[in-house]
Amino acid sequence: MFYRGRRLRKTPVIRSMMQETALSASDFIYPVFVVEGERIRREIPSLKGVYHYSVDMLDGLVEEMRACGVLSCLLFGIPGHKDACGSSASREDGVVQRAMRRLRALCPELYIVGDVCLCEYTDHGHCGILDETGYVKNDETLLRLNEVAVSYARAGADMVAPSDMMDGHVASLRAALDEAGFPNVAIMGYSAKFASSFYGPFREAAGSAPAFGDRKSYQMDPANGQEALREIAADVEEGADVVMVKPAMAYLDVLKEASQTFRMPFAAYQVSGEYAMLRLAVEQGVLNESAVYESLLAIKRAGAKLIITYFALDMAKKLKEGTV
Repeated sequence: MFYRGRRLRKTPVIRSMMQETALSASDFIYPVFVVEGERIRREIPSLKGVYHYSVDMLDGLVEEMRACGVLSCLLFGIPGHKDACGSSASREDGVVQRAMRRLRALCPELYIVGDVCLCEYTDHGHCGILDETGYVKNDETLLRLNEVAVSYARAGADMVAPSDMMDGHVASLRAALDEAGFPNVAIMGYSAKFASSFYGPFREAAGSAPAFGDRKSYQMDPANGQEALREIAADVEEGADVVMVKPAMAYLDVLKEASQTFRMPFAAYQVSGEYAMLRLAVEQGVLNESAVYESLLAIKRAGAKLIITYFALDMAKKLKEGTV
């Protein structure tokens, strides 16, 4: 019996029984960078513990993912060729497409998500095709993104994730996938993607920093929470199966309010800068390693059903070993 003013003595068993939120390996999606070449497993300087993989080196990664129970990944490609319209993004023999086919052969149960954007593939580093003044041509970009998404579906993707932030992209991709015979390929909208300072390490890893200007014209102002809800509503209306808030840690208020407003699955991306910041603090002894667990727990508690994080494999191992 519980008495007012008295607290139950929290033994480990009681703590576990009363815990409102718990993490598991199935919560995580692991971001994977695939590059052209052979025999490449190269640590990314700004993302210690994260690697570039050539397609032939994915075998070891799959074994590691299986061992710790993380069976979802989000693929980003670094191509050998870049041009103004990102033509290599939709090639059937593109680096991501080959990686998807390899992963599917290695692990049929793996859930494969393909990031749909042009920034890694364009020589100017912007997320779409530009006009002569340097502004993104929205409708022309949508046609290219449709081609990319369909090529991913043909290569074995279970889900596509448009991170481009073009107007109408979810509806456009849904129509293109359906017309191509892939009605069951899901869409995860980067619905609330903010123009954040926390993307720096990713841009180095993906070689996608803009050659000029910035992305504030098509990513969201960090000051605008209500705009985020409107953007999410638009993607839900267009047919998104999952919606995302990115970055995660600095926008937990948006994630919480949105997940309570829209009764559908939410994802949150603990982005490269958040990962690098936490990892460095732990390595320097400024924070205890449990801070990583706490950060991920907070993201799930705020409403994320799926957490995209570079900590996925390390955290899943610790959860399996019971060493968190």
